[in-house]
Amino acid sequence: MTPRARQVAAALLLDAVAGEPPAFLHPVVWMGKAISLVERIALTRTSRDIRLLSGIALAAALPSLSFFVAAAVIRTIPRPLRPVLETILLSSTLSVRGLARAAMAVERELEWGDPETARARVREFVGRDTENLSEQEVVRAAVESVAENTSDGVIAPMLYGLAFGAPGALAYKATNTLDSMIGYRDPPYADFGMASALLDDLANLIPARITAILAAAASSLPAATLTSARRYGPLTSSPNAGWAEAAFAGALGVRLGGTNSYGGVVQEGPVLGDGRPPVSQDIRRAVALMRRLCALLAGLMLLREAARRG
Repeated sequence: MTPRARQVAAALLLDAVAGEPPAFLHPVVWMGKAISLVERIALTRTSRDIRLLSGIALAAALPSLSFFVAAAVIRTIPRPLRPVLETILLSSTLSVRGLARAAMAVERELEWGDPETARARVREFVGRDTENLSEQEVVRAAVESVAENTSDGVIAPMLYGLAFGAPGALAYKATNTLDSMIGYRDPPYADFGMASALLDDLANLIPARITAILAAAASSLPAATLTSARRYGPLTSSPNAGWAEAAFAGALGVRLGGTNSYGGVVQEGPVLGDGRPPVSQDIRRAVALMRRLCALLAGLMLLREAARRG
């Protein structure tokens, strides 16, 4: 049996120590360039059907190519080196170190009394408009992003890596990158990005709920975390993002969700959690929770593998 649990755990450790690879070596950067190329061509088409079919073709092709190219590359190198390459490729799909550093930079600016720079920092890893956010809204944006990205930026690729190796984690990452770049409901992406959005929703159904369970297990408030996830998780327009955010809200004892602005369009969302409004120190607590639950999943994977090996 391939020791995938050890590779996933090693990849998590490698990400914690070294972070993401340089842009010119990063598989996700290559995926983004491929998506942008097809996007520029497809969005020039006036036919709705052509945009829709182009989006379906891209959503099917990119994850498939990512899987088979990664598998082919791994097979071309000597067998003793394959676990090392798989670990490196798996690490490129994880973002614990990068997400933690980005979130902590926001907290640092708030603690230094520089909300304007904090808004600029949080803009680097959230999709909402940040120009007019209050300090509390900046904190909320950072905590929500940590929660959501814990699910689709760490837990999901770890699970797909365990199930299908590095090729599976990269295929998932292609799916997630497609959704983040073109999976929007508004024009001009409503047709072109529909397939990518649906595929990402499907790919994250199980990981999002496992993230909520892990958050409860890694929290000092497990019952409140699970209750918050079950009560508020299904309320968001996304079938998955709300589960992680509501679980983090319960674990941290805060209230997340509410009104956000995207491209100047105000969107009313549900309030998630029964706690107090978040404060800057909650960003640090969210990052610590992310690290604990990722380590917990890695530990559970290793225990499962050890039990199977007898």
